[in-house]
Amino acid sequence: MLPIERRQQLLKWLREEGSLAITEISRRLNVSEMTVYRDIKPLLDEKEIIKTSGGISLAPISKMSSTTCTYCLKELNSRHPVQIITNDLKVEQLCCPHCGLLRYKDIEKDVSQIICRDFLQNSTISAKMAYYLMGTDFNLNCCQPQVLTFESIKQAEQFQKGFGGVVIRFEEAMDEIQKRMNGAGGCSCKK
Repeated sequence: MLPIERRQQLLKWLREEGSLAITEISRRLNVSEMTVYRDIKPLLDEKEIIKTSGGISLAPISKMSSTTCTYCLKELNSRHPVQIITNDLKVEQLCCPHCGLLRYKDIEKDVSQIICRDFLQNSTISAKMAYYLMGTDFNLNCCQPQVLTFESIKQAEQFQKGFGGVVIRFEEAMDEIQKRMNGAGGCSCKK
């Protein structure tokens, strides 16, 4: 496993468990504690995690949420972000619908709300009520496979006529993104 993959795994575990001991991370990843310390240094430098007694935990959400995507850790793209509000009122910022759908699938039982932006109107909409356009020829240089959100099926279909792709609803979009990410090539949204 590459260092970036280990860091992604660490962040996933921290989101699920809150904090981890260095010795536990070493055991789970089957690497030395020194390797764990080398792996977490960039996360500490970027203030995504904090040191605790004998381990690490996620930095307070406000430090992460203002600059990076919770899922892929890219700088947030203000053109089509997604927000997830958890049952304990934490807000997670995601750079795009691609990451929003994947993150929602990971923590679905803990989610109170998921909101996104209409691609054309730039208005805030419920992600569960949106129409998703996948597989277009329109490239935003963001996570792949690219997903665009629309409040209106009419506008989604008009955009589809010009740029291709398929229009689907929330549940189908979650299933489709999951299928595409499990195919050959893996998730190209990771750094």
